[in-house]
Amino acid sequence: MRAVIQRVSRAHVRLTGDDDPSATSTGFDGEGLVVLLGVTHEDTTAEAELLADKIFGLRILAGERSCAQAGAPLLVVSQFTLHADVRRGRRPSWSRAAPGPVSEPLYESFVSALRRLGARVHTGRFGADMEVELVNDGPVTLVVDTEDLQRPRRESGSV
Repeated sequence: MRAVIQRVSRAHVRLTGDDDPSATSTGFDGEGLVVLLGVTHEDTTAEAELLADKIFGLRILAGERSCAQAGAPLLVVSQFTLHADVRRGRRPSWSRAAPGPVSEPLYESFVSALRRLGARVHTGRFGADMEVELVNDGPVTLVVDTEDLQRPRRESGSV
């Protein structure tokens, strides 16, 4: 599971091609995080919970605060393209990204895990065409992968 996390001063997502005006936009004004979430075939609910806990506690807001400390919201958007393979040719391969029936429940598990931690979470609609609008604050952008979270840290000075 891979997340691109951006510290923002505002963020909104709008569903494109949706005829229901009551469900076309959500988001927030003020400090918070945007999380673009990509899921692979091997990801698990335990990894979704681990990643949610890590992101909610990251002290990357102003004053070295976390969303947990600041009560800041998160906008979470599914993003299968985070697992693109561009090693060959000019057309990305999406074979590492999990298909919808696998990735949607894990996306929902991630969102649910954040909410259980007390996070205020806004979401897009899984699988929908969306426009994400944000103002990156800093700029601060991190890439967090559950594979990296599960590896032991190298001792300083190690090669």
